[in-house]
Amino acid sequence: MLRRLLGPLAARWSWLETAIRVQERFSELRGGYLASAITLAAFVSLFPLLLLATAVVGWFSVRSFDLAGRVIFELGLSGDAAKAVRTAVATAAEGRGIAGPLGAIGLLWSGLGMVAAIEYAFDEVWQVSGRGWRDKLRGLLWLGGATVVFVGSFALSAALRLTPWAGLFTVPVALLVNVVLWTWTLKQLTRLDLPWRAHFAGAVLGAIGFEMLKIVGAVYVPRAVASSSALYGSIGTVFATLAWLLLLGRLTVYAATLNVVRWEQQHGTVTVEIELPKQPDVVPVEATRSGDAKVVAT
Repeated sequence: MLRRLLGPLAARWSWLETAIRVQERFSELRGGYLASAITLAAFVSLFPLLLLATAVVGWFSVRSFDLAGRVIFELGLSGDAAKAVRTAVATAAEGRGIAGPLGAIGLLWSGLGMVAAIEYAFDEVWQVSGRGWRDKLRGLLWLGGATVVFVGSFALSAALRLTPWAGLFTVPVALLVNVVLWTWTLKQLTRLDLPWRAHFAGAVLGAIGFEMLKIVGAVYVPRAVASSSALYGSIGTVFATLAWLLLLGRLTVYAATLNVVRWEQQHGTVTVEIELPKQPDVVPVEATRSGDAKVVAT
């Protein structure tokens, strides 16, 4: 459908042809389901992350004035949602001793689960198979590198906010950090030994998309949390969080798909035979990359 509408323009503009191919490949490989797997794994990771955050909040709450009030003000919460925040901060102050170790252990376990989901999505996009325990080691290495980049980006952002003129460099620096993080992710979690430049296009797409999602998260999500909490209660917060994570999951799959399409444009493809269950009175004549067969009646 998309090619029929934009086909003439795609013949003139190579970037549009690439975009159409990326969308076609995304649909062919059922990218929406791959994104959903990443979303679920990321959502599960939020629970131990919240435990760890609880320990941090509890530590700061006993040393800071009205931390709960500050959080409520920044998120624009009211009613039951604001009450829940105050209760949570008070509980965090009491349980900060046990929440920290449990959160760290749980975050490591769930983080590896999220890494496995991302690796599976990349496997499907590149059409390769896993490598067992070596993928676990690469996942641990990715977690360590991603943590360093995240901590470094937060420290750099905090340093830039110290002087007014430095705010002009906030967005360029954030994009640069995002490109580094996405390149590291696509390189480390892709089970093919490809050069770094093969992942650069997807990294740029991921960096720009992630920066846009951060803006959405800063502007839209707090309002969505406030309105949905008033309408649906605490479950409304879950809806808003899942919607944001789903967009992040789709962005991840699109970034990897862009790399595959560009690699094929530069290096070509190969054709292999596949086995299909035999069906009576039909003959398979074509198969998609996901294994779906087109058949004709005999």
